[in-house]
Amino acid sequence: MENRNGLLVDAELTYPTGIAEREAAWAMLERMEGRHRITLEADKNYYTAAFVAALREIYVRSHVAQNNTNRRSAIDGRAIRHPDYGLSQKIRKRIEEVFGWAKTCGTMRKTRHRGQQRVGWSFTLTSAAYNLVRLPKLLAAT
Repeated sequence: MENRNGLLVDAELTYPTGIAEREAAWAMLERMEGRHRITLEADKNYYTAAFVAALREIYVRSHVAQNNTNRRSAIDGRAIRHPDYGLSQKIRKRIEEVFGWAKTCGTMRKTRHRGQQRVGWSFTLTSAAYNLVRLPKLLAAT
């Protein structure tokens, strides 16, 4: 998701294996064109030391939600102290709004299809529909 306007940039459907979300994030980062500064905002499932270190190697700023309950933080203090980190954690809830819209309006609560390829196609189409619904609101604001 692009944070300024709340438009979806990429979508990928995965099986819920526990690491599939991080693998999908890697795939999406590899598909991005250009070498501009990237910030990745993610929930606690992405909060592993290996994932954060790998993001740092490819110069991606990680704004991953901390999971420091009974553990040491995987993100160092300089990332957390940065003013953009707190702002990105507030904006991060927008992606959950997209999933809520997809379930209520986009027929993703109970899919009509079977198989990862067909459901993935439906998920991508629903994501594009969300952007089309969002565009008039953005154009009216300008």
